[in-house]
Amino acid sequence: MTWQIILGIWMSGVVIASFIYMPATQGLGEMGRIIVYHVPAAWIAVLAYLMAMVNSIHYLRKREIRFDRQAQVNAELGTIFCILATVTGAIWSKGAWGAYWNWDPRQTSIAVLLMIYAAYFVLRSAISDSDMRARLSAVYAVLAFLTVPFLVFIVPRVYYSLHPDLELVNLAERSFEMDRQMLVVFLASVFGFSGLYLWLYNIQKRFEILFYKKATMRRF
Repeated sequence: MTWQIILGIWMSGVVIASFIYMPATQGLGEMGRIIVYHVPAAWIAVLAYLMAMVNSIHYLRKREIRFDRQAQVNAELGTIFCILATVTGAIWSKGAWGAYWNWDPRQTSIAVLLMIYAAYFVLRSAISDSDMRARLSAVYAVLAFLTVPFLVFIVPRVYYSLHPDLELVNLAERSFEMDRQMLVVFLASVFGFSGLYLWLYNIQKRFEILFYKKATMRRF
């Protein structure tokens, strides 16, 4: 439990620092503070979806049910962090554009991504046979992740977006310059979100193992 306590203290420090230590961001003002939550959540969502694909590939190669469970857990966590990124993005949108949802290319692409992975869970719930469910879900998870780079990284850059870009430094390009204080808080948030992901992954994986054992015992 020691590292969970450290993680809690770390994330509390990130929250406090984002309001006290970190100044208002250049070009975005006070609303820029939400970036230290929005961007790490989005990156962890991509990471979790990536791990869902990796575990699905392992299942297709080795046919071990534990990889199917790990793929499901990562897909669930990816969706949770994706929803968090969507909500924080909507809050920023309200402050910057006057509405929570503007069908900006980034907002549209993340909505499509959520629907793609919602279909993954619908697929799993619709198949009763465990082996067939695992096979079809694994194939779907691999195909679903192929859309992630396109929807997250390509579409928002192909079409004009009001969304600020961290890679740009020209304010005319809807961007801002990340100063040292913001960079420190931002990196601390990335580490904190990574630790939160690992913690939730371990918890959810344990639940899946317990449910699997109970389901196996009922068969006998």
